[in-house]
Amino acid sequence: MNDRAPDLLTTTPFLPFALPDIGEEEIAEVVACLRSGWVTTGPKTRQFESDFAAYLGGGVEAVSVNSATAGLHLALEALGIGAGDEVIVPTMTFTATAEIVRYLGASPILADVDGTTLNLTADAIQAAITPRTKAVIPVHYAGLPCDMDAILSVAAAHNLRVVEDAAHAFPTLYRSQLVGTLGSDATVFSFYANKTMTTGEGGMVVTRAPELAARVRMMRIHGIRQDAFSRYTATTPSWFYEVVAAGYKYNLTDIAAAIGVQQLRKIDAFLKRRQLLAANYAEALGDLPLVLPADADIASGSRHAWHLYVIRLRDDAAISRDALISRLCELGIGTSVHFIPLHRHPVWRTICHRATSEFPAAEASFASMLSLPLYTRMSDADQRRVIMALRATLSGQMV
Repeated sequence: MNDRAPDLLTTTPFLPFALPDIGEEEIAEVVACLRSGWVTTGPKTRQFESDFAAYLGGGVEAVSVNSATAGLHLALEALGIGAGDEVIVPTMTFTATAEIVRYLGASPILADVDGTTLNLTADAIQAAITPRTKAVIPVHYAGLPCDMDAILSVAAAHNLRVVEDAAHAFPTLYRSQLVGTLGSDATVFSFYANKTMTTGEGGMVVTRAPELAARVRMMRIHGIRQDAFSRYTATTPSWFYEVVAAGYKYNLTDIAAAIGVQQLRKIDAFLKRRQLLAANYAEALGDLPLVLPADADIASGSRHAWHLYVIRLRDDAAISRDALISRLCELGIGTSVHFIPLHRHPVWRTICHRATSEFPAAEASFASMLSLPLYTRMSDADQRRVIMALRATLSGQMV
């Protein structure tokens, strides 16, 4: 081992866990939007929605919102989920997946995940179904597709609605189809700052059901029948509007959409870079006491979006997860944990009344997992720093 390696690792600036990849094209698009005089939901938002639907294909409609959380809420609301209903969600997800169920007075029912993929399974859904179950929200964890054929089959057998949480999964493929064009009722994407593409904050609800899209479109702006853009750009008097439902303020701005228009044009290049970084990690870390993330079944036409690269320490590792995170931080490397399972959080312990022992796969994974930096602005030298730091800590070797 080169004894100077730890010093070399800490002489360079701290490497963050994630950074957005914003170029001059996005900046110019935002400037043009600001100069246009229309900065809230308007022509740029409509262009972004149209471009996004065209990218996915499959005859879908795309309705933009100010976050994926808002999109999940609106999708369930449009499907009629309400008080007394139950919605199955995986425990290995961010709190938003469950909290939007509570927004509607329904109950999230937490389910364990597969120990390899960390995705919700059809068997787990089947085991969680009760007479009150009305919907399920599969989460494509880290960008790896769930087995949607099996999930949709169970849902159809029990007359359940399916809303895919695809916050990590653009542009994920499942059996040669883009997530967003499968057989679910709706799919919701996130454009948060660290996602595979960003609008700063933002999301998109995608569906083939015109009535669902219309309901989401109306409810995202206060339940007004005619949206603000139509009223304020009309060439005839158009002051009159009707509020036909108690809606929300969930619309995406044109400023955010302007970023999205340009980010979408780069998504294939972004994906290629993420795939390369993931492949580099797999090659360089394979001999360490780690469980590397599952890849998609490429032979079946599936594809991982690689939003996250989540490693897990094996039992024979000579360091704990928490100690490894601390050591990497000392060496100038940012990491994260995805996720603290929902059943561990005080609010969901109180609401769901579930024992930790009911989630063996999520518990085992959480105890040993951490997410490594993986983002398109990450240089080859940046990644070598991460690999060097891991090897120095876990094996005493240098690369």
